[in-house]
Amino acid sequence: MSTDHLVVDTGVLLAAADSDDRWHEQASALIELRAANQIVLPAPVAVEAAWLISTRLGPAIEAAFVTAIAADEFTLTDLSATDWARCAELIDQYADLGLGLVDASVVAVAERLGITTIASIDRRDLLVVRPRHADAFTLIP
Repeated sequence: MSTDHLVVDTGVLLAAADSDDRWHEQASALIELRAANQIVLPAPVAVEAAWLISTRLGPAIEAAFVTAIAADEFTLTDLSATDWARCAELIDQYADLGLGLVDASVVAVAERLGITTIASIDRRDLLVVRPRHADAFTLIP
């Protein structure tokens, strides 16, 4: 994949959906400025984002998010067996961080696709994790 592709984490999706979020403008612009095929959304991220959007913003906003996925506004990516194994490795390796499946899936998918840019407002975990295919991730916004 080209360098203009990015993997999107949950926080960016939640911020884009929530006009009261302090990251809303940056998150919305980040998503709007890229073509759908450039925004890679791991399936666990989609599930977590939908749940958080529903919990915090209500079912109508969740439905709009799910509709956007159905309309191919993101490139939804399922995890392969290798991705699942890598997630387990990462969860174990970074247990002291409390790295969970969703963040591990962002890393695993980025590694598989050769993507080094991640859209995330969660700097804590993703700045510490060392990907296999690069020295570090570039985090935006």
